[in-house]
Amino acid sequence: MTHGNQPDEPLRMLTGLEVSAVSFVRDYVELHFDGPVLRVFSHPRGVYGGREWRFPAPGSSDLMRCYIGKTVDGGEVDPDRVIALHFGEHRFVIPLDCESSGGPESANLVGVDEDGRTSVRGGFWVW
Repeated sequence: MTHGNQPDEPLRMLTGLEVSAVSFVRDYVELHFDGPVLRVFSHPRGVYGGREWRFPAPGSSDLMRCYIGKTVDGGEVDPDRVIALHFGEHRFVIPLDCESSGGPESANLVGVDEDGRTSVRGGFWVW
C-alpha cells in the first residue's frame, strides 16, 4: 500500500458503501462506490448467488454486474495474496499474486476528498 498504516484501512472505508457501477475498461475492471473507485488489473473472481465466476470467462461480466446495488459488509486483505470484499453471501476477490496481475500492480483504490469527490487527497492505495 502507498497510503495509510493499517492493511484493513481501505476495507474500513468501503464497508457500508454500495457498488454504484461496474465498469469494464479495455484490460481492467472498476468497482465504483459513489465516490471511491477500486481499479482491478488482475483477473478477479468470486461467488455470486452460489455461482462461482472468474473474469474474463464467459458469463463472468453478467455476474459482476449483479454486485451493483450491493453493500460491502466486510472483507479481508492479505497484501501478498488477496483482497476479498464481502457482500452478505456474495464475495468479490482480487488476486494479488504475480501470476494473476500480469504487471507491477494488481489493484488500486482512490478515496474521496472533503467534498466527496473521487480524489487521491482522500487516500490512495496500491497493491
